[in-house]
Parts: sequence; structure tokens; C-alpha cells
Amino acid sequence: MTGLRLVHAHGDRVTVADPVTGVELLAYVYRPEAAWEAPKPYIHPLRTLAGDVVTDYRPNDHRWHKGLSLTASHLSGANLWGGNSYVHGEGYLELPERVGSMAHAGFDELVCEGDRAVIAERLTWHPYGGELWAGETRRIEVHDVDRDAGAWALTWTSAITNRRDEPLRFGSPTTAGREAAGYTGLFWRGPRAFRDGRVLGPEGEGPELMGTQSPWLALSGEHDGTDGHATVVFAHAPENDHSGTRGAHPAHWFVRNEPFAGIAPSWAYHDELELAPGDTLTRRYRVVVADGAWEREDIAEYLRAHPW
Repeated sequence: MTGLRLVHAHGDRVTVADPVTGVELLAYVYRPEAAWEAPKPYIHPLRTLAGDVVTDYRPNDHRWHKGLSLTASHLSGANLWGGNSYVHGEGYLELPERVGSMAHAGFDELVCEGDRAVIAERLTWHPYGGELWAGETRRIEVHDVDRDAGAWALTWTSAITNRRDEPLRFGSPTTAGREAAGYTGLFWRGPRAFRDGRVLGPEGEGPELMGTQSPWLALSGEHDGTDGHATVVFAHAPENDHSGTRGAHPAHWFVRNEPFAGIAPSWAYHDELELAPGDTLTRRYRVVVADGAWEREDIAEYLRAHPW
């Protein structure tokens, strides 16, 4: 048996495993969790083909950080990120009336075909009061499982449609006045051991890549408990137009390697993104999970060899 294996624990999670290595590559958890943490589906654990975990879950510094998830830190005054809300001039405040949720509405597809698995889901987005603000269709595909190279990939596609009668305004703490805190959108929280890991981009490396634009960004870290490293790569699909050269709203990287490891290709780093009533925001990303400490040249070569 060489294909992937998908298992659905109804009401809880979907797991995708590689029977050849015996490793559960990911768990997609969709059961609701604590309201203060802005309940939303997420991926954790996310593992390399060697079985090493490359996500964190409810760390003591940010209990609402859960693996790999789609977030909206500032959404028309609501907080779908979780925890305290940033208010300019006052800092982060405990404002439970701002904390909303993203709710699982149903699966349209749960399939495995050889070395490809698909999780296709419908979700709804809500402020604290429970009104319907947005509908989302999400597709997560596991593919390109290369056991010799010790790497595999997932593609995450989300299409969010504004269901309000007024625009939805996507922002971030930076659009609200805090410097170097433009997090929103797809967000990865790395394991605690990846603190001080190497941040890599096409043209350079280091945490100074915060707020920059590029087609991909990666972080390489060393494991606790087991020997060796892993590298997690985030790449924009061509249609995302991350640079804004075709008139689309540009993306900028949120990235940290201290006090924790985290990456987000932010929709609203410097400026708010406004979504008109009935309009849909669609973004597609690739996440490569690799054993070993990849260099920039390794990442570039992998992405050339695995085009969109």
C-alpha cells in the first residue's frame, strides 16, 4: 500500500497519514474550542515524513495560537484571531465582546487518490454576537509526497465571500497603529524549539524580512527530543499577485523567530483590505514540510521542480 490514508473522526478531525512511513502527516481539527480563543478549524499536529512535529498548540504565551490556521486579527472591529484585542494607544485589552469565530458548516469532499488527499470544507464567519458576516469555501490538498527527499506539500485555498450589507474591512495590529505586527490571514505557529531558527527568503535571510514582499518565505529550525532539523516553506500561488503589480491588494510577510517562530502571508500588513458586499477574496498558498535544514538554493530548486 503506497497511497495516503485519510480518516474522518466525525465531529472532531480529519487525519492524513503516510502508510509507507507510518507517519500521520496532519490532523485537521474542526471541533469548536474555547470562545476566548476565537474557535476555528486548524491543522495540528503537522509533521515531517520523519515524524517530527513542526507546529505548536496553545502555547503559554498565546493560547489561541493553534498550528496552521486561517485568521482575521482585525475584521470590521471584530477579532477572529483570539485572545486580547489591540487598541492603539492602550495596547492589548481583554475585550471578549470583540472575539468572534469561524464555524465548520460541512465537508464537500474527503478523498484520497494515491499520494494525494483532499479536504474540501464550507465554513461561516461570525462576530461575537453570532451574525453571519462571511462564508468560506476551503480546500486543503496533500500532495508531492517525496519519501526519498524527505518532503511533502499541502496547498491551502480559501475563498471568503462577504455576506454583510456593508464592506468587510480586513486589518491587522499594524493597520491599527502597532509597528511590525501585521499578522492576519494564513498563520503558522512553529514549535518552541524553532525559536531563533533561520528565516529564509529568495533574496536574503533574517527577521528583517518582516514586512517585505517575495514569492516565498521559509523558516528552518532544530528539533527538541530528536536529532536534526526541519524546514517549512510558504509560497504564493501565481494568481495571488503578492506584489500588487496587477492591481490586486498586495501581501507582505509577517515573520518572527523570536520570541516564537511564526509566519503569515498577511492580507493587510500595512493597509486595510476592503471586501465589498457579495464579493469574494480568494487566496492560494503552498506549504512545504521538509526534513533537514534547507538552504535558499534548495528551496528555490524544489519550487522550480514542483510548479503550480
